[in-house]
Amino acid sequence: MRFTINGQPVEYRMDARTPLLWALRDASNLTGTKYGCGTGSCGACTVHVDGEAVRSCQVTVAAVEGSFVTTIEALSRDRSHPVQQAWVAEAVPQCGYCQSGMIMAAAALLEKTPNPTDAEIDAAITNICRCGTYPRIREAVRRAGRIKSGQEQVAAAPPPGIDPKDAARAVPAMRPARPND
Repeated sequence: MRFTINGQPVEYRMDARTPLLWALRDASNLTGTKYGCGTGSCGACTVHVDGEAVRSCQVTVAAVEGSFVTTIEALSRDRSHPVQQAWVAEAVPQCGYCQSGMIMAAAALLEKTPNPTDAEIDAAITNICRCGTYPRIREAVRRAGRIKSGQEQVAAAPPPGIDPKDAARAVPAMRPARPND
């Protein structure tokens, strides 16, 4: 099977019935796409296939032959995508497990509907968040729409592994070393 993942052409030599999720995670080491339920119910495995949000546990590698697949790793390398910026600004994640799928579903929605209503958000993003952050998710989607349209600006999210509080904190002045230190 041949298709493009995150802008790179790939060829998988595996059973054609293999779910795309496992090809991404196991063969391509793209672990941002999460395994949640395996039945397509939770949405933790959501990726884009030709711009559409799909549950990668429910689509086979054969079904995406010739397609363009985008995972959370390629949404934006520096977390500058409007959805990622809004997610940080609204402090959406709690445990964080479902967030890559939520972000991918939100990004696909905003491509088609730049200013979605709550009803449109609820209809398009059926992913499950065990922590129940749905009000923050809705606000982040609305905010991402404003960022995408240029109505609002937020600072880019800090690099992975950097706490936003630490990124904003001034670096303390170093004291000179003393002989007995």
